[in-house]
Amino acid sequence: MRCEPLAKHIGAVVHGVDLTQPLTEALVEGLRQALLTHEVIFFRDQPIEPQHHRALAQAFGSPVPHRAYPHVEGFEEVNILENDPRTQSTPPKIDSWHTDMTFQECPPLGSILHGVIIPPTGGDTMWSSLSAAYEALSERMKAYIDGMEAVHDFSYGFRHSLAEPGGRERLAQMVRDNPPRRHPVVRTHPESGKKILFVNPLFTTGLVGIPEAESDAILRFLYQHMITPEFTCRFVWQPNSIAFWDNRATLHRPVNDYWPGHRRMQRITIKGDRPA
Repeated sequence: MRCEPLAKHIGAVVHGVDLTQPLTEALVEGLRQALLTHEVIFFRDQPIEPQHHRALAQAFGSPVPHRAYPHVEGFEEVNILENDPRTQSTPPKIDSWHTDMTFQECPPLGSILHGVIIPPTGGDTMWSSLSAAYEALSERMKAYIDGMEAVHDFSYGFRHSLAEPGGRERLAQMVRDNPPRRHPVVRTHPESGKKILFVNPLFTTGLVGIPEAESDAILRFLYQHMITPEFTCRFVWQPNSIAFWDNRATLHRPVNDYWPGHRRMQRITIKGDRPA
């Protein structure tokens, strides 16, 4: 196994691995270390089936279905993220930087995304390192936000889907299961020990105990700081490419410049721990 870094702070392409074959303990440990080092790792030419996808996720933890999305028949943990102009008239809704499912009490450890149908142009995904972003803050800003909490809200992140005809009925159980949650603004990675900024513009609604105007200003600063180009990488998808990212340490953003092209991705999310 060999890792080819994509950028200084984040991202590497893994070579010499066949994910359709049984996973050895040595390979899983190698991938774990690569993920901790690079925060998102990529694979090319991996014609995996849902059972391979599930096996890779299970090597790192327990898969968690996301019930706001459809899934592959027989594999409830393999969500389908599809945008098809033949069946929908509007572009994809989520096009902002975010960390997955931070509205949960225990947000995911990570996600594994498999490119099944890729448009001929566009449709890249970008990632940003939240550990690099934290390290680049001034000591005064680190001291200011240390110990702060922020509110993360499913209903805020899915407000456009909820506003669609029938959206509130379709997502009613998700709304009930996911009330607003508080998480630390700065979390400590449970494996690497790194300090990480843990807010995102899709799900974070405000800082706890801070006046609204001040909270909005601080979050605007952090959101812009976190996507400084030096902290990011960009991945060009091909059919049967795979991205595996550490959701505890990254933001990501789909680039929706392919519409009205057809794009189908299949994703498994892995259960995480409570941020601390």
